[in-house]
Amino acid sequence: MGLLDNLKAKLSPAKDKVSGLAQQHGGKISTGIDKAAKVVDEKTKGKYSDRIQTGSGKAKGAMDRLAHKDDPEGGGPAGGTGQASGTGPVSGTGPVGGTTPPPDTPTPPTT
Repeated sequence: MGLLDNLKAKLSPAKDKVSGLAQQHGGKISTGIDKAAKVVDEKTKGKYSDRIQTGSGKAKGAMDRLAHKDDPEGGGPAGGTGQASGTGPVSGTGPVGGTTPPPDTPTPPTT
């Protein structure tokens, strides 16, 4: 048994407990995430609203994965991309969940 296998075996009970707590208190956790996002958005006067929304969506998605809400069988993520719906990479422009455009690169001159 390798080092990572040993770690997984020793951390499994803790993961199971966290998963159970996430299932039991999922509503409270989501409400707390929403409240925190609202406070931060108000403090920053809406300047980072898109990023705050993306971050809170990812936090809720992580909580759902811990609670196995996206997997009816209870064995792991049920296909998909592993991201909560409505979340994606943070970009400067565009809707939440879009792709980040490539950085501006100069085009080489044609001869």
